[in-house]
Amino acid sequence: MQTTDMEKQNRRRDLMQNGSLPKVIFSMAVPSIIAFLINSVYSLADTWFVSSLGTNATAAVSVNASLDRLIMLAGSLLGVGASSYLSRLLGAREDRKANSVFSTVFFLALCFGGVIALAGLAATRPLVRLLGATPTCEQYAVDYATYVLLVAPLMAANFVTNHCLRAEGSAVLSMIGMGLGGVLNIALDPLFIFGLGLGVKGASMATAISKLVSFLVLTLPYLRQRTVVRLSLRLFRIDWADMHEIVSIGSSSLLRSLLAVVSAIVLNNIAGRISDSLLAAVGVSSRIMMFPFGVILGFGTGFQPVVGFNWGGSCYTRVRESYRFAARTALISGAVMGLLIALAAEPIIHAFAGTDPEMLCYGTRCIRLQCLALPIQGWVMVVNMLCAGMGDAKGAIVCAMARQGLCLLPLIWPMSVIFGAWGIVSVQALADFISLIIALPIKRERMLQLQLAQEGAT
Repeated sequence: MQTTDMEKQNRRRDLMQNGSLPKVIFSMAVPSIIAFLINSVYSLADTWFVSSLGTNATAAVSVNASLDRLIMLAGSLLGVGASSYLSRLLGAREDRKANSVFSTVFFLALCFGGVIALAGLAATRPLVRLLGATPTCEQYAVDYATYVLLVAPLMAANFVTNHCLRAEGSAVLSMIGMGLGGVLNIALDPLFIFGLGLGVKGASMATAISKLVSFLVLTLPYLRQRTVVRLSLRLFRIDWADMHEIVSIGSSSLLRSLLAVVSAIVLNNIAGRISDSLLAAVGVSSRIMMFPFGVILGFGTGFQPVVGFNWGGSCYTRVRESYRFAARTALISGAVMGLLIALAAEPIIHAFAGTDPEMLCYGTRCIRLQCLALPIQGWVMVVNMLCAGMGDAKGAIVCAMARQGLCLLPLIWPMSVIFGAWGIVSVQALADFISLIIALPIKRERMLQLQLAQEGAT
């Protein structure tokens, strides 16, 4: 059995550095895309089931989307940074160091998630107010947040195991872990919300149970030693040079997540002052757009390990060719997805808006405007992952900050003042277009770096 596992591990290495690039990238990306889509489905399912309880309940679930992102902050810092580092270590065949790095970030994520859980449970009501809950939806938001906070350590650790499984080429295992939890959540939602009469609390309980199951499934391959990288508490060791490498790259994802939380809080608070209908519309639209963004992010996370393996193994031509393929694919798929979703925007929003015409109008316009920017969003994500895979912390951070921080956050208030509700509806699409201007020079720098590295190798 050990020989068979070793053969599988060697095949994964060979595939990453010698296989057909479209085949390798898609073999890594498709399981990630499926997993992200399943998670988008259960996130939207929560909102859809809760929407039958009224607009206020829908707004509460929308507010708690920021709580999910807040919990993921620790996981994104450690998971994304470690996955980039692990890809390069495995590409250079430094397996012993890779084992120590993974074990360290796994247990650190559990600890950081525990801190967030304790702090959030001690002040849940002030927390949901900060996230944008209005007086009319505050209690619903508290009910939903409570059970999610209980599993915050597991959610943070899940983010680490997901990314690190992909980093070693085990994207299917990552998909199974994320997907199984998502399917279970969809099945439990109607049972807990309606069957047991728990309402919004039931939706939160279903989410908590699904996160627990995902944690067990994602951790099991490591405990059974079916992975390239090993997990053990004995390997926990904080090496400051390793932590600097992890944090320098992971900070790009941390900043993206942090700025997404801050932007969502600001957006929720301003939208809530106008109406609960606008708040619900923005929240539902964001969850619907998680589907194409999940495809984009899944493709990017499939592309990044290929870059990391080949950059670490000095296969510079493959890095360049993988970028060109990924960029073309992202632009084309973004345009196709944007067109299809824009055409179906009104009936999709209608399923959540019910008899609320204001929510229907705002939500439809918000989705269609964001669809226009999907090709740009896809290409910027590819540039972001290129930087992360090559170990370029600065470029990865700037790309990650572009949409949510450098572009979106400064625009929210002036757009709301000048255009009112329609400014809130259109601000996310505008931020995507501006982020293109920021990402272009970063891409040129990485191409120059590749050229110089290739010339130096020859």
